[in-house]
Amino acid sequence: MAAELHPRSGKLIGLSNSNRTAQRNQPVQEFNHGLVLSREPLRDRDVFTVRIDKKVNSWSGSVEIGVTALDPACLDFPSSATGLKGGSWIVSGCSVLRDGRSVLEEYGRDLDQLAEGDRVGIQRSARGELHLWVNGHDCGAAASGLPTRLWAVVDLYGKCTQVTVVSCEPPSSMERDTERETVEGHEEVVVCGVQEGDTEDLTSSLPEYLLHLVNDATLLTVSLSFHFSLFLAGLGAVTGGMMTNDALLFHEKCGTLIKLSNNNKTAERRRPLDEFNNGVVMTNRPLRHNEMFEIRIDKLVDKWSGSIEIGVTTHNPNNLDYPATMTNLRSGTIMMSGCGILTNGKGTRREYCEFSLDELQEGDHIGLMHKASGALHFYINGIDQGVAAAQTPPMVYGVVDLYGMAVKVTIVHNHNHSDRLRRNNAIMRALSPDVGRPRPALSLTSDPDATDRLLFHTNCGQKAAIISEGRTALRPHATDDFNHGVVLSGRPLRSNEVFQVRIDKMVDKWAGSIEIGVTTHNPAYLQLPSTMTNLRSGTWMMTGNGVMHNGTTILDEYGHNLDRLKAGDTVGVVRKEDGSLHFFVNGVAQGPAAWNVPPSVYAVVDLYGQAAQATIMDDMADLPPLPEDSSEGPTVMSPGSPCSVAGGNSANDLRFHQLHGTNAVITNGGRTALRQNCRSEFNDAIVISNRCLRDGELFEIVIQKMVDRWSGSIEAGVTSIRPEELEFPNTMTDIDYDTWMLSGTAIMQDGNTMRNNYGCDLDSLTTGSRIGMMRSATGDLHYYINGVDQGVACTGLPPDKEVYAVIDLYGQCVQVSITSSSGPLDNSLCTSNITEKSFPIHSPVAGVAHRLHSKHGKNVVLLGEGCQAVRVGGYAHGIVFSAKELKTDELFEVKIDEVDNQWSGSLHMGLTSLAPPELPSCPMSGLSPSLTQLRAKVTWLLAGSEVRRNGVLQRQNYGASLDRLTVGNRVGVKRCSDDTMHVLIDGEDMGTAATAVAKNVYAVLDLYGRVTAVSIVSSSVLEDAESIKAPSLSSDSCSDALVPNTVMAFLENHGKNIQLSNQNLTAARVSSYNQGLLVTAQPLPRQQLFQFQIDRLNPSWTSSLSLGVIGHSPDRLNFPSTACCLKRSAWLLQRDSVFHNSLKICENYGPNLDTCPEGTVLGLLVDGNSCLHLHVNGMDQGVAAQDIPTPCYPLIDLYGQCEQVTIVTDNVPTVGGESGEARCQGDMEKADMVDGIKESVCWTPPPEVNPNKTCEYQALCSRFKDLLTLPDGYFNEDAKYNLCYCESCHKLRGDESYYKRGEPPRDYALPFGWCRFALRSEVSSAFKKWHIAYHGTSVGALRRTLDHAQLLSGTSSIFSVSPAKMEGPNGYSEPEENSNSLPDRERDKEVPRVQLSPTMRYSGLEMFAPKVQFRDPRSHCCHQAQVGFQVCVRPGSYKVGPQNLGASEPLDPRFSNTEIEWITKEQGGTLLYGLLIRVE
Repeated sequence: MAAELHPRSGKLIGLSNSNRTAQRNQPVQEFNHGLVLSREPLRDRDVFTVRIDKKVNSWSGSVEIGVTALDPACLDFPSSATGLKGGSWIVSGCSVLRDGRSVLEEYGRDLDQLAEGDRVGIQRSARGELHLWVNGHDCGAAASGLPTRLWAVVDLYGKCTQVTVVSCEPPSSMERDTERETVEGHEEVVVCGVQEGDTEDLTSSLPEYLLHLVNDATLLTVSLSFHFSLFLAGLGAVTGGMMTNDALLFHEKCGTLIKLSNNNKTAERRRPLDEFNNGVVMTNRPLRHNEMFEIRIDKLVDKWSGSIEIGVTTHNPNNLDYPATMTNLRSGTIMMSGCGILTNGKGTRREYCEFSLDELQEGDHIGLMHKASGALHFYINGIDQGVAAAQTPPMVYGVVDLYGMAVKVTIVHNHNHSDRLRRNNAIMRALSPDVGRPRPALSLTSDPDATDRLLFHTNCGQKAAIISEGRTALRPHATDDFNHGVVLSGRPLRSNEVFQVRIDKMVDKWAGSIEIGVTTHNPAYLQLPSTMTNLRSGTWMMTGNGVMHNGTTILDEYGHNLDRLKAGDTVGVVRKEDGSLHFFVNGVAQGPAAWNVPPSVYAVVDLYGQAAQATIMDDMADLPPLPEDSSEGPTVMSPGSPCSVAGGNSANDLRFHQLHGTNAVITNGGRTALRQNCRSEFNDAIVISNRCLRDGELFEIVIQKMVDRWSGSIEAGVTSIRPEELEFPNTMTDIDYDTWMLSGTAIMQDGNTMRNNYGCDLDSLTTGSRIGMMRSATGDLHYYINGVDQGVACTGLPPDKEVYAVIDLYGQCVQVSITSSSGPLDNSLCTSNITEKSFPIHSPVAGVAHRLHSKHGKNVVLLGEGCQAVRVGGYAHGIVFSAKELKTDELFEVKIDEVDNQWSGSLHMGLTSLAPPELPSCPMSGLSPSLTQLRAKVTWLLAGSEVRRNGVLQRQNYGASLDRLTVGNRVGVKRCSDDTMHVLIDGEDMGTAATAVAKNVYAVLDLYGRVTAVSIVSSSVLEDAESIKAPSLSSDSCSDALVPNTVMAFLENHGKNIQLSNQNLTAARVSSYNQGLLVTAQPLPRQQLFQFQIDRLNPSWTSSLSLGVIGHSPDRLNFPSTACCLKRSAWLLQRDSVFHNSLKICENYGPNLDTCPEGTVLGLLVDGNSCLHLHVNGMDQGVAAQDIPTPCYPLIDLYGQCEQVTIVTDNVPTVGGESGEARCQGDMEKADMVDGIKESVCWTPPPEVNPNKTCEYQALCSRFKDLLTLPDGYFNEDAKYNLCYCESCHKLRGDESYYKRGEPPRDYALPFGWCRFALRSEVSSAFKKWHIAYHGTSVGALRRTLDHAQLLSGTSSIFSVSPAKMEGPNGYSEPEENSNSLPDRERDKEVPRVQLSPTMRYSGLEMFAPKVQFRDPRSHCCHQAQVGFQVCVRPGSYKVGPQNLGASEPLDPRFSNTEIEWITKEQGGTLLYGLLIRVE
């Protein structure tokens, strides 16, 4: 037979060399369509052999080979060999498939591991068996019963891109002997069902007199083979095994919600969002000894608690009545659940391994193996977790419970792990010493120590290269590619051996930089990923300033940020003897990053992003020795040092000790402690201070993370037991000597409760709360909550003994950090002035504690030198002021100390221009009972959730209501540099409350209703601190220097449905409703406004876009379907809520983004305080989130209706600048503004504000207007003057509730809840001096009013009817319009009398604007509608009078009921401006 390939082949194949060589075209872009067949059918015993010429690293999988009965002359070539049907046998990896279905697993050599130059052949023996040959060696029978007419098949798949046929002939005589022995030897294995790798285990169980039969192949005759097979079959029967070569699949019988697919390799739970159980599946046959049963997690849902469970059972699936969950079975079942082992439904081992199944992610692997010894082992991502059960029954089935979050799994047959690779290579080396070994690298030096030297391995990333004798790694084309730069050390690291590299070269094109770590994977066999953090097993990497284990972040804030390193900087890694992993940056130890790292790990460097070249540093002379506990830093005293003042003169040397509970982890240089596996472990996380506390020294921590899974929470106290002598218990309250703890509200000594109902409850604390403890010189133990002394907890602590601070991270409490407030505490000072705004902890503001002014309400008493105010009687007369005027951006903050629930209402707080020194000396004669009634000067205040100015409502639903505050909550107020008032609740800025606030203001608060006592927790800013403050664009003084803006564009990495255009400034979603995530290529600089415009909306979908920022590089971001799935360092604005890592942190923020129309310009800004702001059409909506990291990247999700956006690049100035020129608030002329509002804004909306075309309420009002059949000639043709005042639209525009208009200026209210349709009118400049008012009318009077172009009296207008003739309070007469008391001639001469109002809250009442019912022609729903007019009124043409409805309550908070109605009789005194419609 000719050793040639058939001319017909796969569509990407090119043949050459007389049809002996086949090459797959486009090998980097395509991985399949590389099928070739032999030119002629195979003859029996001919081995059709090909040589692998070329491979690429872009893909997984490699060459596949086999035979087919299909004639290539008429074959319709599939994309791969596994797609061949009609009598085809293919060897793929180490599996054998017949017509695409697996018939044999773990066969022969793994073809995926063959290298260039290796030879692989296929043969049909004379007995009709299929044999695979690798490098001239027979791998044994793969299948039997083959037909006689077969063609050889080779698939250039995945990595394999070129092969050459080298021969097609029977094996040589020596190979025939090997073939005969191999075939005969393989028969025994096939008959008994034992795999090739199990021979050693098998022979170990044979009687001694049979061992020589196995080892002497010359005695294995066909006859003895038969008897030996019967013996082995009997041996299998004794162990109860149904030993067959059937592929391991899921059994057809399964849980009620399970759906099987993929030839029963895949199981999926139906209705995963509705049901969490009934997802049990079992294997189709019992497990063999030493057979790996492994599954891959394909899909999880983030709805339920708990996740996948896996194990073994003796129950036959054919006879089993499947339970809802497998742990309900009470016999013959061993399951791994979480990180524990359950036997027959009861926990036998709570802490089996460090991995918890509940924390695994999609793509992770879970396996188990039933050893011949009876031991059961579990494997997580290929890593053996050890013996789970020592003795298991001889015959067991594998079982998987798709519980809770787990939805879909697939059985993995090709276990490509290093253990299996080493076993395969050991077999091959036994057959041929030269086969399977890595080729030695060319040595350019004769140094005898070169083999022991740390060098880079020659197997490196696809875009990396190794030079300089293995000492230097580089990305040659670093400006073209940012990844595929992974390099590993040539040998494993020894314990305490430092691997350090120097960054030689960097490029400025990419984000991200070098990453370093260790891995258990041997570089000789590792399929290198594009980035090392993609590897899901055996890998620890430092990336940025965090640490990742198997691709999952385990530490967020670990050490120096690697992304900020420059050329010449060094990074290093070391694994200590105790299994801890440490990193170095420029020789400085960053502290322990991980624990229980196995030995024999290889160093890894990922030349990612900016990092282009690195060199191994051999000279470690400059590297300081690793301290015994690098977490304590250079200033930490030895744990054994005496606790004296001389022993340490620095208060900030307090850290957590290196010794701690088994589940505790110490990071951040010893300042942070956390409990690992927090959802599966609730205790064993005790941490202790690194040294004893001095008398009067405060040890304070802040709670940074909690989980809502357990009962109970943090416990804190002191102990006189030295850390070196402490055997850490499960919880600290288990210690029965020399220990004092606070647990909940109970004070415990030596494990016994001394007292209950202590002044604070640790179980009620939340994230951000601070806990401190201090032993006084007299032996008293004090606790401090958020800086406030809770009093003496217990007395009698021995003064002659050292005491250490103890924290037990128990239950809900997961992570704490030592605050900067820890240190010596002067008990003579009020401790409440130690305050932190929010996590992360910052140092307290330097300065002197604020004080309250001596002038105050008559029911107030000041205590503590003016630091505390107490209301001693009644519910009112509790107004107090700050002692001094507030400086710009100076925060005045108080904490609520006491409440009295017999009263309603709560604290009021704000700013006032009223100077307390100007008040009368007698405190009870010059102040109003409450702050809302204070009218002297101007006062801006927050009452509940309403913002008021001199008691008049300015804004509703401003933020969290003050009425809900209780003891411990903090409230603050400040006047910012832009003349706005901001209110802070518990350190969170609620955004702009009021504008145009005067410069000289005092803080003012009212101890009203429930709140009876407050204390100051803020300090005044020192002048020195102000003088050295960095210049800011938002400061009061204008800076001449302008900060250039970074040009922003969208990143090429984006959601799969996104298409970029316009130089990456425009992004469009081209299909579906999701997969539309976008990020910018550049990080967002501080104080720069990033803006984009909504170009296109599709009303076919619901919901719309969301936007925000992410705090990590987007280059390697794997975009989910929607932004709400981002759960790492992500802040998202969606609808009217704010989310952080998919958790809602704020509601009712800004306008509802779902209602933004086309043309809306949205913006994001991070200010100098790391606070995120949303801008809508240029209007700042206030602070949305705090503590935004640097750098951060803007994120947009084109979801639902929103299909296209474009970045606004029209020279948008930095905030604080105006058209490229800096202009300050103080530079603006008074004539430019009326009450803080520009006149032009009051008159009409600016032309650039687009109408809300997508507002459903406006569309409904427009349809009602159409039903009125009013002529179009009455209305303005320019639709931009039509405005909707529904809640979403007016918030979107940033409308205030009230404006001033005319000369002299007069207040009017915007018609919230109505929709205005602009009327055609000749508006001259003179009309701009008129006032604005409203007139309610009936539907029947509309046409007549519009025809006359003015408001009319008579029956056409309900306003024209007056109930009686009376003398008005202002002296004007109110005759009855329809009275017959006047002669007809006089009545005809009567001037029309029209009633108006400055607010639609009055004019829109039903008696003036009666409701009519109509049916919407679009939805066919019934609605009620009202109509009215917005009019311009000439000043002086009307008189102001009271309402005539008899209402006792104010109709509008801005207008008194005595001044809410305007009466005019002058013709031409009004001008119709707009038609108002309201629909219910």
